Amino acid sequence: MAELQPVSEMSERDALQELARLAKALLQANAAYHQLDAPQISDAEYDALKRRNLEIEARFPALKRDDSPSDQVGAAPAEGFGKIRHAVAMLSLENAFEDSDVADFVARIRSYLGHEGALAFTAEPKIDGLSLSLRYEMGVLVQAATRGDGETGENVTANARTIADIPHQISGAPDVLEVRGEVYMAHADFAALNARAEAAGEKIFANPRNAAAGSLRQLDAEITRSRPLRFFAYAWGAVSEPLASTQSGAVARLRALGFQTNPLTRLCSSAEDMLAQYRVIEAQRATLGYDIDGVVYKVDDLALQRRLGFRASTPRWAIAHKFPAELAWTRLEAIDIQVGRTGALSPVARLMPVTVGGVVVSNATLHNEDYIAGRNSAGAPIREGRDFRIGDWVQVYRAGDVIPKLADIDLARRPEGTVPYVFPETCPQCGSPAIREPGDSARRCTGGLICPAQAVEKLKHFVSRNAFDIEGLGAKQIEMFYPDPLLPIRSPADIFTLAARDAANLAKLANRDGFGKRSTDKLFAAIEDRRRISLERLLFGLGIRHLGEVAAKDLARHYNSWPALIEAVDAALPAALAHLQADAAEAEERAIAGQQGRRAEIAKARAHILDALDLPEAARAAWAGLLAIEGIGAVLATSLVTTLAQGGHERAAVDALIAELREIIPPEARATQSPVAGLTVVFTGTLEKMTRAEAKARAEALGAKVAGSVSAKTDLLVAGPGAGSKAKDAEKHGVRIIDEDAWIALAGEA
Repeated sequence: MAELQPVSEMSERDALQELARLAKALLQANAAYHQLDAPQISDAEYDALKRRNLEIEARFPALKRDDSPSDQVGAAPAEGFGKIRHAVAMLSLENAFEDSDVADFVARIRSYLGHEGALAFTAEPKIDGLSLSLRYEMGVLVQAATRGDGETGENVTANARTIADIPHQISGAPDVLEVRGEVYMAHADFAALNARAEAAGEKIFANPRNAAAGSLRQLDAEITRSRPLRFFAYAWGAVSEPLASTQSGAVARLRALGFQTNPLTRLCSSAEDMLAQYRVIEAQRATLGYDIDGVVYKVDDLALQRRLGFRASTPRWAIAHKFPAELAWTRLEAIDIQVGRTGALSPVARLMPVTVGGVVVSNATLHNEDYIAGRNSAGAPIREGRDFRIGDWVQVYRAGDVIPKLADIDLARRPEGTVPYVFPETCPQCGSPAIREPGDSARRCTGGLICPAQAVEKLKHFVSRNAFDIEGLGAKQIEMFYPDPLLPIRSPADIFTLAARDAANLAKLANRDGFGKRSTDKLFAAIEDRRRISLERLLFGLGIRHLGEVAAKDLARHYNSWPALIEAVDAALPAALAHLQADAAEAEERAIAGQQGRRAEIAKARAHILDALDLPEAARAAWAGLLAIEGIGAVLATSLVTTLAQGGHERAAVDALIAELREIIPPEARATQSPVAGLTVVFTGTLEKMTRAEAKARAEALGAKVAGSVSAKTDLLVAGPGAGSKAKDAEKHGVRIIDEDAWIALAGEA
């Protein structure tokens, strides 16, 4: 090959000719790689051509071609990734860690279906990568999206087209086919990538999974193309026609369409077979050449999968059997205390760095003060009473191959002069008392929003993806704005006054490092857009202790509006405070009586507290209404009510936020055309055509509310053979009673 002319020595005529040659060569290389999946040149050669093209354009900007390769490949959108809403949600999986969990999974499937015959499952390696959904229309790849929050993912179509394992066109597929699988990086490719980064003085990746995820989420698709990503297909989303009648058949169909599928996938007929395949895969784990963190089991029959359906965030018909955590020994160099958004003081072990399961670990959780001291919450010894001390040699493991934790201490290597760790009784951030409530394993700061650590963490939660999800305002920006003297964000309401305060301030946000006029305008627009928010996102975003996404949705569906919810919460305050007093009395009685004794006396003391307060009827009714909501218990109800209804900083901050919002959107009804939508239904007795669990799931999917007991608010009792007291209660309250056949006909399931 002839030696290339240095760019510094080129004339304009030389540059024009070289730019034309480079444009042609790069166009051919792109077509071979992206369209034909048959690269003609190496990554290094391709990169060299691109660099040379950019160097010439930098020296002769007036000669840049209209079809310049620097504009055609990997043009990064300034606004980041667009969003794609999944036609079929991409859910996570329930985890199993013990063999008994797998047996329980099979037993639950049989119980739910009322199935005693043959039942087949697939077992496949759980790839430790990044989930990706590929949508094909008429055989052509039209879009690719990450899982995101399960409902909405990032549009990474341009990046996905750079992955060699992902075909751009397929033949013989349904008109619409969403192929789902995992993007990953092989061990050898990962090592080579890190070696190149280290040689170039760039940051290296901690593990192949992070490398794969970071590579796929590049705004510049050329960077993704330069990374050695791979793809295993194992599932599907929306399809215009079924791929097959079984899971195994559908995966075989994907393989026939040209997708890579895992060769270790096997069909099993029992829990014993599933565990045997788990052992086979586990034994090969170290030699596979890519990371896996367990085995996924799925019911093979797709008709049974449809019957089993889904929980709030996981399918009933699948489970991930995780591998045991890997272990290592290292030195405990310090114990730091972090303060979370609920005020919990969480101890973190600072370790001499050690590799555990292929990841360099320097920090690990220590749970709480009892765990450090070598006892459980009841005061009984754990680890035979061995406590963790600074300077100890400790055993580290990765729970579920993700979260580093400390398991034990090597007392033989304990240095002389070590002393037991004294857990702080004041908040290290604000100095407020840190107390342990009865029954709570964590010590919590009482400073509330005056504690900067709590305030910052609450704000990070508020802007997180599943809460308000404000584009351009994430954890990094919250940490920047919180202490800002001119444009501080100290509470959620401050976010919505940021633009007005910026307009009135001479020190404009657009003049700061990291911000320009365009990015500032986009941030203000994103904030303005979130003045309209769904009720469930609002509730989840408030960061109330014990209130997760599922419970937030349950509350939103029940009350349907913020005024209705806050009215009920305010009314229930006396009852919630009574329960707190009862909790304290119970804890005191337990301390006197011992954990195992005098249960009758303990229960009597609790009941006495509640009865003696002579609660208003409105408070009792509001409290009962809260507890009647599926999934809402006394602990969550107490946390919700005491946070929102007691006044003080928390309620003031919430009221200020509500005043800034334009619209709080009620939840969408699950089903509006169903004849049972909106009805409260109770099932009792033995159902003969479906199990109780299946009947409940179907009723909820049709928009009905399923209750566990009969009351005056019950609309319908579905009674099978053996119906007992619930049938009598229904008669007493005048509730309509029907049998299973009538229910099926009413629900339109006949």
